[in-house]
Formats: sequence, structure tokens, C-alpha cells
Amino acid sequence: MESKVSRRLTQATAPEVCQFIYQPRLDRDFAPGFRYLTDINAAHLLMLHGTGLVPSDVAATLARALLRVDEEGPGAVRLDPQREDAYFNYEARLMEVAGADAGGRLHVARSRNDILATLDRLRARDAVLALLAVLAETREAVLHKADTHADAVMPGYTHLQAAQPITYGYYLAGVAQALGRDMGRLLRALDTLDACPLGAGALAGTAFPIDRSATARWLGFSGFAPNALDAVASRDFAWEIQSAITMATVTWGRVAQDLYVWATPEFGLIDFPDSVAGTSSIMPQKKNPVVLEYLKGKGGTMIGLLTATLGALKGSHFTHSGDGNRETMRGFWEAIEESQRCASLLRLVLDNAEPQRAAMLARARRDFSSATDLADMLVRDAAMSFREAHHVVGAVVREALDRHLPACEIDSAMVNRAALQVTGRALQVEAETVARCLDPVQGVAARLAAGGPAPVLVREQVAAQLGEVARDREAMATVGGRVAAARAGLQQALEALAAAPA
Repeated sequence: MESKVSRRLTQATAPEVCQFIYQPRLDRDFAPGFRYLTDINAAHLLMLHGTGLVPSDVAATLARALLRVDEEGPGAVRLDPQREDAYFNYEARLMEVAGADAGGRLHVARSRNDILATLDRLRARDAVLALLAVLAETREAVLHKADTHADAVMPGYTHLQAAQPITYGYYLAGVAQALGRDMGRLLRALDTLDACPLGAGALAGTAFPIDRSATARWLGFSGFAPNALDAVASRDFAWEIQSAITMATVTWGRVAQDLYVWATPEFGLIDFPDSVAGTSSIMPQKKNPVVLEYLKGKGGTMIGLLTATLGALKGSHFTHSGDGNRETMRGFWEAIEESQRCASLLRLVLDNAEPQRAAMLARARRDFSSATDLADMLVRDAAMSFREAHHVVGAVVREALDRHLPACEIDSAMVNRAALQVTGRALQVEAETVARCLDPVQGVAARLAAGGPAPVLVREQVAAQLGEVARDREAMATVGGRVAAARAGLQQALEALAAAPA
């Protein structure tokens, strides 16, 4: 038995090659790529017909065949690993429908290399647009929660130790800001991939007088990739996207880590409804944060996928190859799918997280997160250097800890006594002043410097960020509208060609 795809090969493909390489690829990639193969074939056909490289009667036959194959869907194609890959299996079905002669004419002036490169860009473009849509919804939902909880005072943490009072809304506004940068990286990646490889051939273009601008336009690209070798050799648009989503999921995992800790009874700052929790098979009291654990773990998965992708790429030549352009993309598609799940789950948990306002405020009053405000008061009112004030307040906190006193029970006598011990100067700080400094509600409200947690500033941040979301949605709509219009035009032109008289 000879090869089903080449007279150069005089033997059938070994069963192991079919079983371990071609069949898994077909099972994994054929159905997701089917629609894009149809579009690529349609665009190439219209270009060939427009340039006179395929006669009108053959073009009409091929157009009718493409419409039929597309209508039947990927399930109608008998996948045969002896035909190696998705393209040869698609072509075999097309030749069954159109006839061997007509079906065989569609491949003029192109290669599987530029077809695959084009398919990867088309599929990645749709995947990024879908992910951006989820992220826009997530960021918007987080911002609305930030507005609602702009005045929910809680401790802010550094090193997982109480640091300074903030609000839950302020925290969420910060998360939303990071989401905005995630979206910005993906929007820029859409520009990177906006060049059509079709017409690059195997690596050196073609001697046929093709119109690459036409195929780019039919497929919704702004133009074509200018260098044929680079067009088939490079998938750096994918690595850029994969790097962006790896950074994003690592950030989302850090947010999940915060919520994971805050939801414990030991902290008691956040609660979740039962719908986003799991339980134990043996311990009836358990309510496990399964969604948070999923988000925490996926950052590691993404790092692994990106590392595997770049590792496979590293040893490949700057041209088309199976390791450089196929094996590397396997992790990319998995990462894209995982990132869409993670973005949706992030929205779920942040939309459903319920801040325990009373517990948050009580903890902020009892811990020592307002100590910086007490030191700032000494700088303003007692003419101390900040370092001197830092030492005084440190001594106050040390005394409170030794006496097992919460921050809210620190009094003016403790401050005056510490000042005398540390500086040798007597102070007469009023009790009301100390109480005001240690009140986290007043401390948060007073932080009016740009970027601070004062509720009025948080709501300003929310309004500004909602404007950013609206602008990002416009940018997404522009790209999505161009893609949709191109596909509608492609379909209409293909149907018109199919309807042409024989």
C-alpha cells in the first residue's frame, strides 16, 4: 500500500505514526479548525477566480462543493490518519464532492504551511476576542462591586500582616486596574496577528500571479504578512498572547489567594454562598473554597504550558516545522481555553463574595493598621521627624502587645510616656487626638492623595475605569465588526459564485 498523500512515499504510514501523531492531532484539531479551513478555502478560491487562475466553471463547482462540505460539518468527514492531517482529510472530502479534477485545482499557489499559519491566526483572533469579552464583563462586574463597597473599611495587608486600613472597594478597584492591563496586552496582540500569511506558500511565495491583498481582505485582515518565510516560520503572536494570559492568570491566582485566606474563620472577612463551595466526604462541617483553589492552581498550569511551548520552539529552525509550528501551538490552545474558564470563574467569585463589614471594621479597629496615622500625627503636631515618630509609635505598640491591648484601647498616656522615653521630651497629646488617629474609618477618609483609598477617590477610580472598559469594548467591536463583515462578505461571494450558470 502506497502513501495516500504522496507518490514520493512508496509505503503506507507506519501504524505507530498514525496512532501516536496523526490520529491525536486529527481528534484534537480537526473539528475546531474546520470552519477556518472552509473560510481559507473560500477566500483562496475567490482570489483564484478573480485572478483568472481557475476557470469560472471549475470555480463554481468548487464553490458549490465548499458550501456543501461546510453545511455537512466536520462530522461528515471520515478522518483517516493515513492522510496525515486536517487539511488532507478536508481536501479528500472536497474532492469526493467536487470531483478529483476540480477538487485538486484548489491547491494551486499555496501550501499547507501558509494554510496552517493562516488558520492559527484566524482561530487565535476569535479566541482572543471571546476572552476579551469575558474579561470586559468581569472587569465591569468587579467595578460595580467596588463602587458598592467603597466605604467597607478593612485592614490592608503586606507580608500577610496588618499594614494600613483600606476598603474592600479600594481592593477591588485595584484588581480591576490589573484586569485592564490584562485586556490591554490582549488588544495589542490583536494588532500583532493582524497580517494574513495566505499566499506565502511553503516559505518562498509563488510564481503564480496571486492577489494576496484580496485573500487578506476576504479573511478580515488589514493586510498580508510581507515576508513569506516569516509568515510561515513565526507564531510569536501566539507566544505574546500566551505570555499575556499567563501573567493574567497568575494575578488572578494571587487575588484568589487573598480571598482564600480572608474567607477562613480565622480571618472572617469574606463569605461565599454555598453555590461556589464544595464539601468533605467525611467531615460534615466543611465548606471548601473549590473555585478559589482552581484559580490558585491554574497559574502554575499556565506557566507550565508557556514553558513547554517555548521549550519546543527553542530548538527549531526559523522556518516551518512540526515542532516549531504544531507542537508549540498545542499548549497555546489549551492555555486559551483555560484562561476563558478562569476569567469566568474569577467573575463568579468576585461577584458572589460578601464582605463581612462588621468583622472587617472590628478587625481594623483592633489590629495596629492605624499606627502609621498615629506616627503621621506626631510629625504634624509634635514637630518630630518621621523616623523619631516611628520609634515612638513602635514603643506604644510594643507596650500594647505586652499588655494584650487592642489598638483601639491605646490611650494618650501611653503615647506621651513613649515619647518621653524615646525622645526625652514630654508631650501632652490629647485623648481625642489619639482616638481620631486610631479610628480606621477616619484614617481611610483622610487619605485623599491621588490613588488613595478614600471612598470618594475609589468612586472616582471606578468611574474612570468604567470609561476605560467602554473604550476597550469599542476597540473590540471594531475588530469584531471587521471580522464579521468580512466573513459575511466571504459567504455571500461564495454563494454568488456557486449560483453562477455552468
